[in-house]
Order: sequence, then C-alpha cells, then structure tokens
Amino acid sequence: MSAQPELVRARGEVQGQTRILQNLIPPTVSYSTEGNVLLIGPEDLTRLAAAKLQQMASCVILANGAITNQDETYLEQVMEAAPDVESYYGKLLAIKGFLGQFQVSVDHNGQPAELSKVALRKAHFDIVLDLSNEPCIQLEMLPPGYFYVGEDSDKLATAVEEIPLLVGQFDKPRYVKVNSDICAHNRNGLNGCNRCLNFCPADAIQSIEQKIEIDPYLCHGAGSCTNACPTGALSYDLPTPQSLHSYLNKLISRFLEKTSVAPVILFHDASQGAELINDSLPGHVLPVELEEIAVAGIDHWMAALAWGAQQVLVLNTLATAPTLTQMLNGEMALANTVLEQIGQPARIQLIDEKALADLWPILEESSAWATTAPAEFSVTTKRAAFYQAVDYLNEQAANTKDELALSNIPYGEVQIKEAGCTLCMSCVATCPTQALQDGGDTPALYFTEQDCVQCGLCEAACPEKVISLAPRINLDKESRQARKTLKEEVPFECIRCGAPFATQSMVHRMLEMVGTHSAFSANIERLKMCGDCRVKDMFEDILQDPEKQLR
Repeated sequence: MSAQPELVRARGEVQGQTRILQNLIPPTVSYSTEGNVLLIGPEDLTRLAAAKLQQMASCVILANGAITNQDETYLEQVMEAAPDVESYYGKLLAIKGFLGQFQVSVDHNGQPAELSKVALRKAHFDIVLDLSNEPCIQLEMLPPGYFYVGEDSDKLATAVEEIPLLVGQFDKPRYVKVNSDICAHNRNGLNGCNRCLNFCPADAIQSIEQKIEIDPYLCHGAGSCTNACPTGALSYDLPTPQSLHSYLNKLISRFLEKTSVAPVILFHDASQGAELINDSLPGHVLPVELEEIAVAGIDHWMAALAWGAQQVLVLNTLATAPTLTQMLNGEMALANTVLEQIGQPARIQLIDEKALADLWPILEESSAWATTAPAEFSVTTKRAAFYQAVDYLNEQAANTKDELALSNIPYGEVQIKEAGCTLCMSCVATCPTQALQDGGDTPALYFTEQDCVQCGLCEAACPEKVISLAPRINLDKESRQARKTLKEEVPFECIRCGAPFATQSMVHRMLEMVGTHSAFSANIERLKMCGDCRVKDMFEDILQDPEKQLR
C-alpha cells in the first residue's frame, strides 16, 4: 500500500483546524520542596549516590542492606564519599507521601519514629532515592519525587540529573473530578460500586467516610478510574469527556468531508506513545494524543465508530501500567463482543509498538470491512453515548434485539420476587441513577434498564431480600429504555377514615409479624388505621377508661 500523500495532506489540514477544547485555567495542586533527600539502600551505594547530590539542602541515608562489594579500594572510596552525610540503621516501618511530603517511619531505639524529625528536625523529606533490591513503595505508578533505581546505573544517573531540578514550587493539574451526587459507591451506609478502587495503579483513590476521594498529589492522570466508573461520577478534566467526544466527532467528520475515506482513530499517550508517532503513519490514521491511553473509554470508542471511523486502535507501550492494560483488555473484549453480536467486525484493538511500526496488515484487514454512514447524535452522558453508538451500529448491521448475558459488567436489569416485596422503597432511596423509581401516589416500583449500573445498592438495601441483579447488554432499544413495572398493587385504605396510607402487602406483613404479640393483640385493628386515626383511637380509648393504661 502507498503512503497516500493526499490523505497525509488532508490529515494535516484537519488536525490543524481541529482542537480539543480545554479549560483555560485548569485547577492545579502545588508541590513545595526544599531539597531534603532521603537515600535508602545498601550503605555503600547510597553513600556514593549522596556524593553526587552535594548541592541538595541535605541528604540522609537509611541503610537497609549489606555492603555490595568488599574490595578494600572500593571500601576506601565509599568511606571518603559524602563524609558529612549521616547514616541510620533502624528498620523501615512505613513510607508514604509524595514530592515535598514524604513521611518515613523507622524503628528508632525500639520505638517507631519519624526519621525526618530524628535526622533533620523536619516534618518530612522532600525526595526519596531508593537503591534497595526491591522498591520500598510497591506501586505501578510511583509517587512524584520517589525514584526507584535499585542497582541500575543508568536509572541512577538519570535520577541524579533530575533530583536537583526538584527544588522550589511545582504545579500539576487536578486530572479527575468527583461528583458524589451520582456516585454509586455508597448510599445510606451500604456499600455498592468499587470499580474505581480496583483499577488505580497509583493508589490515589480511597473510600473515606463512605465517599470516594482522590488524592490529587498521588494521581498521575491514568484515567483508569474515569474509564471504569459506570455513572460518570468520576470524570477526566483534561480533556473533559464531552470535549473529547466533540473533538472526535469534528475530527472524523472533517476528514470524511475532505477525503470520503473512513479514518482509523489511533489513541496514544502524551509521553512514550507520542515519541513513536511520525509522518510515516498511513494518511487515513488519525492520531489522538491523551495524557494516558485509558482516558478514552468504551463510550469514546463506540461513538467514534458510529460517527464514521473504520477502526479504533489504542497504542500500548512499556510505559503503560499493567493495571491499565488489564482494564483496557477487559473493556475491549466487552466492546468487541457487543460488536460481534450486532453483526459488526471487531473494530477495536490494542496494539503494541511492534504493530505500530508495521500497521499495514491491520489496515488491510479493516479496509475490507463495510463502512458506516456517520451517525448524528450529540453526547450528554457517558452512558447515553455508549448506548446511542451501540444502537446506531446495531441498526446499520444485524439490527438484533438479543440479550447478551455477561458477568461483572455495569449494565443489566434488576429482578424482584413480587410475592415478598412490600414496596417499602428502600431500593429507590439508594439507587444513585434513578433506574428504580416509585409510583408517587400509587404503590408501585418502576425500573428503567438503560439507567442501571448494577452497583448492587438496591440489593443490599432490600429488607425482604427479594432483589437480585442480572448483568447483561440488552440490544432491544425500546425494551431497555422503557419504564417497566416491577410491582404494583392497590393501596390499603384506613378502616376508619378510608384514606390510603400503606400498601396491602406491607399491612399484611405487619399483621403477620406483630399482630399476635400481646402488646397489639387487644388493639389489632389499629394496625389497619392511618397514623392520625390510630392516635385518635388511642385517645378515645383512654377517655372511655382512664385507668385502662395503668392495668
């Protein structure tokens, strides 16, 4: 296949006139450092490294391993290196924090102590250089200011160059926003969705007082949390999900207008992936740069296809955390399963650097696929975008109304055992997306499948334990969007005033549970009265026999 210079030219023109709308003044967090460095590892390696960091405000050594070389000449060199740097030998108990705020707890004379206070009389270290055999912080994405080099001389040389530059104040974007109002993590003390907690490679997400909170100082902007969030409660801010959708729509439509060729969207990260993108890329492949590749989710992939893209490729590099790769593989498997079910080819693919270097085999295969007439829909929410795209692609292919049963997905229905449900509405009170709704003045429980994220809060809240979840992708648009009646019954009317005050099933349940109790047996009819009539009946009883309550 040729390099297609006319397509390359068209791509350049389209990219030149299309930009992702960004917040001109994005929210940021600031790191402040003085240059106090803690070096952890064998004393010989750390002392030699400290000698290369003499321009720092201070260096402290926490020796945690045997000397690596017993050669006399080498040992003399070690002893002469950084003679003013103190070494401590207490066992490391814990280390946490980030650039400018590392707290390191050690065993000091048999008691836990903050090493920075012992060594420097300061509340924290600013930077940590770790030369241990194994990293002291076991995370896929390490905190800013923490350098793990082990015994790798090249990594050490790079760290020694970078560390002196980390003195002063530094700003970083707050990558992710949290909307607790629509978060499905916890309601009324009940635990629900934990998808974001399972996928953060930087351990920047925690459940604090039953709310999801993101530590912006630890967050690398990986995007896994926003990708995994089923409600959109966690949303990326640079760019926002809506801005990215708008950009993709314009990019694809403008390229189609200029060339009449269905483009291939290639998502890549802004660091290692960006370095691999060059002019040799086939002309109809449109690269889209993101902070991390997980920023674009299944809704963006599907929408891009519905808007006319032939294929979506996501470039995975060695810089991508394994957790992100695992999550992306799972989401792509789901997306391609749905595409296959609706009669579409597997148009979404995760590729590596080797595949990028020779894209033609992949592009030759996709060139034989039928093209999609561009859809016309605007995006409101993450969930709506996914379903709008799936429904449109389904209409263009198989137009199936199948129900695709899958496990561990945030799509599906709620099922109830009608006989046991009293319409107490505990499930409605906990539903974060209003997929479950009450009947207002009518005793009824309604359900809309498209809005259900399978968080399990309704199931946990149900006192009768009659609710269960059925994860699935329902490709019947009308059925999925319809408000279904899960249960409906006539109200129970007060036997005294005739006003409806509860459901039939709830009153019958009360009669079964407490009607035979000695405290109620003499006044069983009061359970069939509304609150006002029950009080009136009690006072009338007292007036007729004032001493009755004392007997």
